[in-house]
Amino acid sequence: MSAGPGGARAVALEALGRIDTGAYANLVLPGLLRDSGLSRRDRAFVTELVYGTTRMRRACDWLVDRFLQGPVEPEVRAALRLGAYQLAFTRTPAHAAVAATVDVAPARARGLVNAVLRRVATIVPVENWPDPATALSYPDWIVDRLAADLGPDAALAVLRHMNLAPAVSERQDGYVQDQASQWVADYVGVAAGERVGDLCAAPGGKATALGRGLGSGTRPGLVVAADVRPNRAALVATNATRLDLANLAVVAADARRPPLVPRSLDRVLVDAPCSGLGVLHRRPDARWRIQPGDVARLAKLQRQLLAAAVDVLRPGGRLVYSVCTLTAAETVDVDRWLEERFPGLEAEPGPGAPWEALGRGARLLPQAAATDGMFVVGLRKAGL
Repeated sequence: MSAGPGGARAVALEALGRIDTGAYANLVLPGLLRDSGLSRRDRAFVTELVYGTTRMRRACDWLVDRFLQGPVEPEVRAALRLGAYQLAFTRTPAHAAVAATVDVAPARARGLVNAVLRRVATIVPVENWPDPATALSYPDWIVDRLAADLGPDAALAVLRHMNLAPAVSERQDGYVQDQASQWVADYVGVAAGERVGDLCAAPGGKATALGRGLGSGTRPGLVVAADVRPNRAALVATNATRLDLANLAVVAADARRPPLVPRSLDRVLVDAPCSGLGVLHRRPDARWRIQPGDVARLAKLQRQLLAAAVDVLRPGGRLVYSVCTLTAAETVDVDRWLEERFPGLEAEPGPGAPWEALGRGARLLPQAAATDGMFVVGLRKAGL
């Protein structure tokens, strides 16, 4: 692969093509960059192009579709999106964006790509988008769902923030982890000698923070980190080994049926699988993968995980439920179910600002502190 901006766009176009056929952006891009021979600067440019074009896909399609006479092949569509993204959302000069994108477009369609992008260049920046979902490039259902659950103004602020590149935050032990996730691990809290469970642990950020005792300064006796997928559990184990955490045990297991003795843990974290609508800035393709019906399906799974977690928690122990999403169905509605199903779980104070109280727990909107969006609730099991 040749170096320089032209080579960078060729790598970006290949990545976009693979993502359009089902590859995950965060999995396909590193390998392409590793094999590209590009400079660090050009690799950063590729990352911006791939993540930005994927994120702003709907807006890019709206820009080019007005100048198309009919459907185009996926490879051509990817090139048009790549060019439109540069024209509308980067500082790349129009002539450079058009010419360099045409150079890497499929040869059979270079004339079309050139003509369409030249016309797109005449209408950007756009002042009158047809609607917020198109302007911000989200599926209608996500915009509608967050507007209903957060209120229109807060929802739009969330959606705008999640179109920004995420901040990079590094813990004191060198592990790169969003500040919101670090705060969740701090909120779980650990004490010397305690037995702690992280039942949905991969990739291991919160489990390793608990094992190290970051925030509390006190290491627990044992952290059991579980994940249902063996390859993901292996990733947790790799991170634990890298951080020299001998007190962290990893098991591949379904947390709905954890291989743990009932009432054996002092603290349990259920950082549950969720729709991820609070972390879309980190996962540019996730907004196009998640479907409306997934929210109810995941809320059901979350309840099953929590029921199992209550069973392995000792009387007097502490349960923390967290999700990196903002839908009511996966946050306050799940906690209402917990309150009805397990009246012996007593709510504890949530974390303070920048978190805001929500039901018995607390919510962190991503724009509040330039972090991921999260919900957390802490509960104490009755008894001694």
